[in-house]
Amino acid sequence: MRTSTIITALLPLLPSTLAAYQGFNYAATFSDGSIKQEADYANDFTSAKQLVGTSGKFTSARLYTMIQGGSTNTPSGAIQAAINTQTTLLLGMWASAGDASFANELTALKSAISTYGTAFTDLIAGISIGSEDLYRLTPAWTATNSDPGAEPATIVSYIGQVRSAIAGTGAAGKPVGHVDTWTAWVNGSNQAVIDASDFLGMDAYPYYENTKPNSIANGNATFFSAYDATVAAAGSKKVWVTETGWPIAGPTDGAAVASVANAETYWSETGCSILGDINTWWFTLQDASPVAPAGGVTFGVVGAGKPPPTTPLYDLSC
Repeated sequence: MRTSTIITALLPLLPSTLAAYQGFNYAATFSDGSIKQEADYANDFTSAKQLVGTSGKFTSARLYTMIQGGSTNTPSGAIQAAINTQTTLLLGMWASAGDASFANELTALKSAISTYGTAFTDLIAGISIGSEDLYRLTPAWTATNSDPGAEPATIVSYIGQVRSAIAGTGAAGKPVGHVDTWTAWVNGSNQAVIDASDFLGMDAYPYYENTKPNSIANGNATFFSAYDATVAAAGSKKVWVTETGWPIAGPTDGAAVASVANAETYWSETGCSILGDINTWWFTLQDASPVAPAGGVTFGVVGAGKPPPTTPLYDLSC
């Protein structure tokens, strides 16, 4: 039994304040590109708390941007929805679109702090500066994609800007860090980002690790190999699991088969080993509503519906 599993078993005996954040990732749009509004986020957060088999433990949300879709720098409707549903937030600030874009993210953050005060800042689990920006600099990404990344020095600069922006506010002292693939964290050229961060958000998907034996039988071991490598690279910095999951549908990738049965296996072997122990935002509550995502790879633990169904596609109890 892994140490993390033992700790998880003991958590009910410990003060609740020591329990880790448990939540899902939430995009700013639906799968057809339509923009989510405050009511949509409220539906998401409420359904997550009511998921059958989870005892109401999914009370946190990871966002990718501070900005409400369709606006320049208006704070996301997810913030008011989080306040209304008492959902904690791992805030995201998009960092791969240049300085002017990031300035809008900063404006939205400062506006949200000013507008909502401690009702908002008390819910902040952390602030992530960017998402997989370092990975998007690698040949593995640039060979087939045109979306830009951001250099380590840029991420470090943005982290400093955020620390200055929240100084003297209710958000002062909240953890500020960066989210990236585990492969980015073990790349020594990104050490400056580790040094500047309070936490490292790790994204790891054994399904996509097609240069290794990546069947579901190896999924749990592959995940923990990535996690342990990231912890080793992190030094004294905390490692949070910001994305992981197994798809319920999609093409076979190497030896990895997307299926509901395999998603349930990955949840029971990997999810149940980290949830409640390590701050975790699973990928994802729902990603095929109203249509399947581009490429057909679907990770949602619930199917289509608005609001999202509360009966999952597979057993989420641990």
